Order: sequence, then structure tokens, then C-alpha cells
Amino acid sequence: MKLLHAIALLCLSPLAAQAGEANVTWRDFNDYRDVVPANESKAGYHKRVAAQLEKHLSKLMTEAPEGYQLNITFDDIDLAGDVRFNMHDIRIVKPIFFPRLKISYTLTDNNGAVVAQAQEKVLKDLSFMDRVRTGRDSEFYYDKRLLSTWYKEEIADKVKG
Repeated sequence: MKLLHAIALLCLSPLAAQAGEANVTWRDFNDYRDVVPANESKAGYHKRVAAQLEKHLSKLMTEAPEGYQLNITFDDIDLAGDVRFNMHDIRIVKPIFFPRLKISYTLTDNNGAVVAQAQEKVLKDLSFMDRVRTGRDSEFYYDKRLLSTWYKEEIADKVKG
């Protein structure tokens, strides 16, 4: 019986400290430079882009201590690749269609003090196709890698308590 109680207690209590939190604000997707779907509805594609990038930012913030918050606004988005409209609309990924994100962000610690911030920070990777792809292929791989690089270079050191 004690073993059953111990297992239940482990399942109900967190095994690790809570992670930081990412709060994302989106502008109107129709105003972004390139968030154009290839062969699906705009609304569905926009929701998918938002969900994927929010999930990725939340994953990055798991490294931050509890109470840290990253408030990020996507001011402009130009996804890797470009959509070509012909008989079958497809997104072509070539080196000339590099990913570019314009963001504004504020990182606060567990006391609410601003640790880092920037207005209209432009992230871009002109040689995105020249780098080795690691891990499994995923949707918006190059765009997520751009966010990961930015996080490692500008945020990661500031969240190591």
C-alpha cells in the first residue's frame, strides 16, 4: 500500500523545478512579409505557424528558472523559402529566401526586474542552408533554428541564476 501511495505522490508532484514562461504576441498575420501558405487555408496555416513557434519558445524557456518571463512580439515574419504560385502552390526553399524575423522582447526575472529587452530586433540567417541540419526534420526548421540561435546568444546567459 505504501508503494502505491509513493507512486501516486510522484505522479502528482513535479519532478523538476518549474520552467520560465514565454508569452507571445502576434500582429495581423496578413501584414507579415511572408507567412503565405502553399496549399492550405490561410487561417489554418497561420494557426500552425503560431502554435509551432510558441511551442518552440516555450521549450527554450524550460532552461530558465521558475518565475522568469519572456514577453515577445513578432513585429514581422519572413519564413524561410518562398511560395510559388503555379499549377500546384509550393514553398521553395533556396539560399536567396532566407528566414528573417523582427521581434521586440522583454525578459524579466522572478522578481519582475527587466533582465534584457530590445525593440525591433531583426534576426536573419543569410547562410541558413549552409549549416548542418541536426535532429529530426520538423516544420519551420530554419525559423526555429533562428530563434534558438538568438536565444543562445542573447537570453541563455541571462537566465542562468
